[in-house]
Amino acid sequence: MYSDEIETFLKSKGIKTGDRIRVEYSGVTIEGDLMPKTEAGRHDTIIVKLKSGYNVGIAFGNARITKMNGQAVEPGSSPKSKVKQDAKLPKISLIYTGGTIGNKIDYRTGGVYPLLKPEELLHEIPELSKIANITVKSPFSMASEDLSYAEWQKIAHEVASEINSGARGVVVTIGTDTMHYVSAALSFMLQDLNAPVVLTGAQRSSDRGSSDAFMNLICAAQLAAKSDIAEVGICMHRSSSDKECQFMRGTKVRKMHSSRRDAFRPINDSAIAFVTSDGKIDYNGHYKKIGKGKTTVKAGFENNVALIKVHPNSTPGIIDFYVDMGYKGIILEGTGLGHTPVGPSNKKGSWIPQIGGAIKKGVVIGMTTQTLYGRVNANVYTNLRKVSELGVVYCEDMLPETAYVKLGWLLGNYDAKKAKELLNRNIVGEINERIGYDEFLV
Repeated sequence: MYSDEIETFLKSKGIKTGDRIRVEYSGVTIEGDLMPKTEAGRHDTIIVKLKSGYNVGIAFGNARITKMNGQAVEPGSSPKSKVKQDAKLPKISLIYTGGTIGNKIDYRTGGVYPLLKPEELLHEIPELSKIANITVKSPFSMASEDLSYAEWQKIAHEVASEINSGARGVVVTIGTDTMHYVSAALSFMLQDLNAPVVLTGAQRSSDRGSSDAFMNLICAAQLAAKSDIAEVGICMHRSSSDKECQFMRGTKVRKMHSSRRDAFRPINDSAIAFVTSDGKIDYNGHYKKIGKGKTTVKAGFENNVALIKVHPNSTPGIIDFYVDMGYKGIILEGTGLGHTPVGPSNKKGSWIPQIGGAIKKGVVIGMTTQTLYGRVNANVYTNLRKVSELGVVYCEDMLPETAYVKLGWLLGNYDAKKAKELLNRNIVGEINERIGYDEFLV
């Protein structure tokens, strides 16, 4: 709450939180919505939300405040009416699972809270109703860091159901922190895909002036409604400006910044397409096109798979730990071309005995590189060959996260021998043919 003095004044003028007000202060006049006081706010300052989405704090003492016409809207309130849909537009499905794109600021605490209903996204972004006839589904609402393979499976089944029920495309809104894990999982789980499946989210909540939520979701809807791409991918800002978004293959994309709007980048690959808010699609790379037939789901997943980062002074005992825990597969994120310690001065630091022992016990071990760009190669150095000869599968230019998801999916649907055989074979664009090291390094 504001100070007693401010609360008394507001009550005397019939002004409530959410009311449109005019404030005149030091010769400047502004209009906006009265917001609740934040926990960290000054007791003698009122908070006004401007039309731009930004908030300003104004010292109360010398301000002239008047109420404007309009009914107060409580921050966080749900829409009272349904969004009108045009049945003549392409039919797409929006699967809402949570994340920042569905968050709003709680102005009392400065934190964020989730929208109460997925339909609120359509009210927040009315442009969507002019792009497609949208059906909204919400199998759950969770932060992406809390998602497990069980939620990946639910999304896969929901997507397939929507496509097989007539949706031309599907948009999945999801938290960005683990979005690239989900896009990889859906890429493997959705079989015979014949529609665009577009994952999108936001780095900044929808009521911030700098939010990327609106453009990301609009561009994702444009792709789902108009493109002929039959792949899973991520659609997010191409740059920090609002010029266009890019659609990146679900197995070759990664979040590369914690907060920038252009955090997602294609790795060892080019974007499949660039898209603008007004629906212009510029196809940029090879892709699978929409065909006919039913989309099926192969959603088995072995959860006992580990992703281990190799680093200086690391202990090979971590391999024994996972083997003793009953793990069926391990993806190593090696250094450079795919190294682990082999001949350190302290012989106990060599990873050779533990890796070899795990493989003899039937554990499938794959090797990727923590450099992300480029590919592993078991034939360049002697130490690499020593690791490869143990039976470690070198995973070409596959991203560590994608290799982790792929191995879990393979072991969940095939026996260990088949899983090992398929690990470094391209299935859904996760592995490229030989490429130049600098071709995609941007």
